[in-house]
Amino acid sequence: MAVAGAKRDYYDVLGLERSASPDQIKKAYRRLAHKHHPDRNQNDPAAEVKFKEAAEAFEVLADPAKRQRYDQFGHAGLSGAGIHDFSHMGVEDIASMFGDIFTDFFGGRGRSRRGADLKTEMSISLLDVLHGVERTLEFSRTDGCDLCGGTGSAPGAQRRSCRTCGGYGQVEQTGGFFFGRIISTCPACHGRGHEITTPCKECHGSGRVMKDRIVNVKVPPGIHDGQAIRVRGEGEAAENGSVRGDLHCYVRVEPHPFLERHNNELVCRLPISFTQAALGALVEVPTLNGKAEVKIPRGTQTGQLFRLAGQGLPDLRSGRRGDEIVQVMVEIPKRLDKQQEALLREFAASEDKAVMPESKGFFDKLKEYVAGLNRG
Repeated sequence: MAVAGAKRDYYDVLGLERSASPDQIKKAYRRLAHKHHPDRNQNDPAAEVKFKEAAEAFEVLADPAKRQRYDQFGHAGLSGAGIHDFSHMGVEDIASMFGDIFTDFFGGRGRSRRGADLKTEMSISLLDVLHGVERTLEFSRTDGCDLCGGTGSAPGAQRRSCRTCGGYGQVEQTGGFFFGRIISTCPACHGRGHEITTPCKECHGSGRVMKDRIVNVKVPPGIHDGQAIRVRGEGEAAENGSVRGDLHCYVRVEPHPFLERHNNELVCRLPISFTQAALGALVEVPTLNGKAEVKIPRGTQTGQLFRLAGQGLPDLRSGRRGDEIVQVMVEIPKRLDKQQEALLREFAASEDKAVMPESKGFFDKLKEYVAGLNRG
């Protein structure tokens, strides 16, 4: 059964076998991008979601290194691999990333003056949720080449204006029935406005290289699993501008061995013996702060709840802590020695149904039910 919010397999997204060739991956993405493009599906909000999902799958599977990591480790293997956060990107930003595909298929889009957003993940404990935590993240992102200054040309090499766009970096095309006339990125110079005669040896003419980056991220108390922390300006730089995108760090909260989170409350399911339930007891329960004592009154029933005020998690906005709920589960022994069995049989013989209102009520109703069936 699929888990809510879980990512789909990238090969399933593109409708491909795991042995698909690079050309098959590109063709599959072109087909889905055309089918789900928001301009074609203006009355279907789900189309944009599918459009972005296909873009994410294509980014990973079209890159040999990312594809290898994904094939070996799945989605978990892509953490810190410089994957773009398509959920926060506009359609034009995505078009600018895959310019050759969109230029060929849609007539292209102008390149964004804002860099693309990136995403990564971090795992934290429930104790980190309680107090907040600061973590150091390492990730990779494309950045301007230091050797050529982002121009793509070898240092000292001559440049000439692009003969296709005349140095403007954009061309006007007819996009057909759906798109009309579109100002798009020049397919010859990719928006630079000049032709590269001698490519830079470091970036091979792209003007961009992968660089490692380290940032500190503060996680506030009360954060929930799946929420993202935005680190502004730590995404990629735009090719035609200086404004960087953002880094979105998605938080995954690790399971706790004893406590289960429900919003700001914590639930602890506490096993007790039937003698503790019958006679009452003082038992220790785990909390995020250590241990606490809970008084179990005589005659406690399985499933009964006890509340530890202020032992839950803080609200993300107000900081007010919730409670811890202790749910007792009465355990019935599966094996008894002879002495224990003899004592229980003696106890059973002395039972008085009249002092057990729940049992008495149930069996009285059962008799009435059977009598009614017999009369019918």
